[in-house]
Amino acid sequence: MGAVTRVLPEQPYASLAEYRAAGGGRGIEVARKLGPASVVDEIEAAGLRGRGGGGFPTGVKWRTVAGHASAALPATVVVNGAEGEPGTFKDRTLLRATPYAVVEGALIAALAVGADRAVVALKATFEVERVRLEAALAEVTAGTDWADGVNLGVATGPSEYLFGEETALLEVLDGRPPFPRIAPPFRHGVDEVGPRPDQPAGTVMAEPGATVAPPTLANNVETMANVPLLIAEGADWFRSVGTRESPGTVLCTVTGATRNHGVAEVALGTPLAEALELIGGGPVEGRRLVAAMSGVANPPVLAERFDTPLTYEDMQRIGTGLGACGFLVFDDSTDMAAVGAGVARFLAVESCGQCTPCKQDGRAIAEALFRLCAGEGAGEDPGVVADRVATVADRARCFLAHQQERVVGGILVQFPDALARHLDPSTPPVTPEPIVPIRDIVGGRAELDLHQLDKQPDWTFEPTDSGQAPADRMGAGRP
Repeated sequence: MGAVTRVLPEQPYASLAEYRAAGGGRGIEVARKLGPASVVDEIEAAGLRGRGGGGFPTGVKWRTVAGHASAALPATVVVNGAEGEPGTFKDRTLLRATPYAVVEGALIAALAVGADRAVVALKATFEVERVRLEAALAEVTAGTDWADGVNLGVATGPSEYLFGEETALLEVLDGRPPFPRIAPPFRHGVDEVGPRPDQPAGTVMAEPGATVAPPTLANNVETMANVPLLIAEGADWFRSVGTRESPGTVLCTVTGATRNHGVAEVALGTPLAEALELIGGGPVEGRRLVAAMSGVANPPVLAERFDTPLTYEDMQRIGTGLGACGFLVFDDSTDMAAVGAGVARFLAVESCGQCTPCKQDGRAIAEALFRLCAGEGAGEDPGVVADRVATVADRARCFLAHQQERVVGGILVQFPDALARHLDPSTPPVTPEPIVPIRDIVGGRAELDLHQLDKQPDWTFEPTDSGQAPADRMGAGRP
């Protein structure tokens, strides 16, 4: 099938004028003619699914937010650019190449849900993307009427993985740490009104049908970048690529044990093997690929299933998920216990600790895997991992604990001897894989954020861990 360029242009747009010359701006013009309700209808008819990882139907989300309009304040649109999934670099690639499409998409969304504000949320460390985005906002504000009645802005936040979780992101925009909420954004947005505006929104679930707290529409960068052309060309055009349940295209990141690393746009339905070859160039000489894993949210896909199409439904059918379509690739030199250790450590460290099993069981999983990798494991350690995987997601407020359950549990099933072999004294010690976010991709190679390996479970970079969960250390309540 090859690469396509619906969303990601072949070359970055140097200016708003270049973007408009390529057809940019037609989406907002058509949206204004259609009106809010018809825009939502078109998004729903197109079948666009959220590209942040979950694949939730975008039209359903927009209709829900529009249906929870507040009598007190307008809604807010938040573009989630807090990309931190290991193996993924597609949102930052988009923001560097076409920030104008992201802004135009956000303004169409604001029209659709009656918002008077659109905010793009980035990690403070994303300096290149912030500069590019702020310049684009200035051009749009000064040179067009696209933002008529909508206040545009950029907000920056912490480097924590949970900043990318939808409700935790709203907590950051409200001036608090990135601890996931109970209440979804269509119940509690970024404007808090009522008797206890000082109380974190995460501790209270608004009543169904409440019309005081205004809702927030939160969508991922790639999702928003799809909107302008979808509205300009229509739902049928959007569905002309992809599959019935997963229409359109997806930005795929490939890193790890391949010749090249990079990001490209492919049609949904493209076989995983084709994407790995197109973007990654196949295995390095003398090696054989054995598995690929979409971030740290989904179990690995074994090489014998690389013919699986890249769709939400097909990936689910084989027991994994498409996620953010950022594939960490492993070859026959990879020790999968080391992969499990790297994943478990990343998630255990990044857990906020509001849910005790997530933090404590997550740490126990990581510590047992680290002992095994170091050749210091005891006979009960494989059982410890299996037992804690079964309880880590108990009463979980967000999806992070389920990621431990899915990824580490998946490795236990797919590579049943991976842990036990490290109890054999003849098995040499192995260093856990550095499962961390990508800092940049330069010259076809991913530069990893190795500083994350020094982070303590209390979210400090002190020489020793304080023993406190971040939620306790930073003053958040538990459910």
